[in-house]
Amino acid sequence: MEQRYLIDTNAVIDYLANKLPNNSANLIDRIDTHISVITRMELLSWHKATNEQIQVLQEFINSSTVVGLEEKVILKAIDIRKNYRLKLPDAIIAATALVNEMDFISRNISDFKNSTGLHVIDPWNL
Repeated sequence: MEQRYLIDTNAVIDYLANKLPNNSANLIDRIDTHISVITRMELLSWHKATNEQIQVLQEFINSSTVVGLEEKVILKAIDIRKNYRLKLPDAIIAATALVNEMDFISRNISDFKNSTGLHVIDPWNL
């Protein structure tokens, strides 16, 4: 089975701004991109974004698989939030990766270090 990756909001922003190191950008170029519905919401609610930036974000979202809030993800997010005290959006994103057996690409390693079983990849140290 091919490895699947869930990409965090911060990694999407760095990728689209061409700020990621080449090996991380190349990885994202090669994979089928998956994002949480939370990442979609965070990207599109950027209040300072220009129309051009929103268009780029929307194109990325349209080319990605947006993973929604199914019951298993909701229950896992509740468990993570209760046990690891993550913010609700982070708990949902972590639960999405765990339930769907995906590695998680994020530069916020410290936010997720205590989420049992979550394999976090820092795109700045790949």
